[in-house]
Amino acid sequence: MAGDRRQRYPQALRHGATGRAGSSEPLRPGLASQGVEGNARLTGQMAAVLLVLLAAEGATLLRVRQLITPHVFIGMLLVPPVAVKVGSTGWRIVQYYRGSSGYRAKGPPPLALRLLGPVVVILTGVVIASGIALLLVPHSLRNELLFLHKASFVLWFGAMAVHVLGHLGDTARLAPADFVRNTRAQVRGAGARLWTMAASLALGTILGIVMLPAIGTWLTEGGARGG
Repeated sequence: MAGDRRQRYPQALRHGATGRAGSSEPLRPGLASQGVEGNARLTGQMAAVLLVLLAAEGATLLRVRQLITPHVFIGMLLVPPVAVKVGSTGWRIVQYYRGSSGYRAKGPPPLALRLLGPVVVILTGVVIASGIALLLVPHSLRNELLFLHKASFVLWFGAMAVHVLGHLGDTARLAPADFVRNTRAQVRGAGARLWTMAASLALGTILGIVMLPAIGTWLTEGGARGG
């Protein structure tokens, strides 16, 4: 009986099965499955947020010299959501290789995406770090940093395109789950996940505001010509 119940939990999560005949109460999985699905939902939500922010950041590249202020602001806004996304993904990896039953049952991503994941994380870190450093380092070091920023962005864009396409289906399924009444009730912690997302955006907004004065200094010292 216990084994049969465990087999039904993933199906209940995917299809919104009900707990009793004629009842709208959803089946609730066991604690292990709750944790796995909750982590997956957080990852999907942050992935959707990042897609929107990255699209906005990409739009500023069309006229980056004129749009340097929103370019920098959105870049800083991205930092906390990226950290949350990396954290939730890293948690899944750690739990899987520690032998956690729930994460083992879920299984790993396809091999190609597993190999690509660390590349995406490293390149994302280089792009963000080099962009921030461009605003803070002495003018004499900016040519080298600008080259690193641009080169890492080109590599990052290719790797990220594959990464996004590989996870697009999961993101579309998981991102809205905590916003829809029926699916929200299936996995505990929806409020905490939504607050985590909101807090990351709030912190990113603060970081963006804090960095705005550095943009004026950068422009005054010839940063716009260097970009």
